[in-house]
Amino acid sequence: MTGLRYVYAVCRPFGTPLQAQLTGVGGDPPRLVPHHDLVAVVSHVPEADFAEEPLRAHLEDLDWLTAVARAHQGVIDALTTVTTPLPLRLGTVFRDDSGVRSMIEAREENFLRRLDRLEGRVEWGVKVFLESEPEQTPEQAAPQPAAMSGRDYLRRRREQTRSREEQWQRAETFATGLHRTLTGFAEDSRLHAPQNPTLSGHSGRNVLNAAYLVPRGESEAFVEQVERTKDDSPGLRVELTGPWAAYSFAGEETSGEETAGGKTAGGKTAGEGTA
Repeated sequence: MTGLRYVYAVCRPFGTPLQAQLTGVGGDPPRLVPHHDLVAVVSHVPEADFAEEPLRAHLEDLDWLTAVARAHQGVIDALTTVTTPLPLRLGTVFRDDSGVRSMIEAREENFLRRLDRLEGRVEWGVKVFLESEPEQTPEQAAPQPAAMSGRDYLRRRREQTRSREEQWQRAETFATGLHRTLTGFAEDSRLHAPQNPTLSGHSGRNVLNAAYLVPRGESEAFVEQVERTKDDSPGLRVELTGPWAAYSFAGEETSGEETAGGKTAGGKTAGEGTA
């Protein structure tokens, strides 16, 4: 099959076959391109969509980008069940297998070092949200006096502000304590910027958005620790995601720097983990 080479990840050779029905970006099954002690996991993609100019245009198409990201993530998820992948950026494309091998050659030492660090480890994402209080309808609202004085109005506003500040302080204290506890079950952690609810679609205000690097054998204890905290603080919601490939710990050096036109699309797929 002709076409450009879309690269999902670099990993060590593995003997367990991937899922028989697994398809990647554009519906093409992923295959392996070996080089020395590493393999790149790739699919063929059409030049009409993934050459530099059309790819740049497609990156403005949210529906197209979402479909590519989901296919990319599906391959990474499948790899995570059989090996430790080092994910590359969404949209990393090369002209041919030779270009893929040249990329591995240039970064071989770095890839091996990072794979050694991540071997047998997965990423878990933990988020804490301060639940939004439901809007009161006029019928639910407390009865208002016929005429409220300016002093009473200001007092009520101060009470409302104080209540919100106390809720936020309680949420921050809880999130700080949870993060401190979970770092004791992880080998490494990353604190990401809080998610914008408008963009993420999550309800409530994001207080903690963290990723944790955990050995596979200790993942059960990590998950149990998170589960034990879920009912500790009314009004707060704890969300756990994973296990993922270690996106947050792979490092920028793992991202590709070439496409058919010499550039990458940029931007990592969402794991959510984390972030």
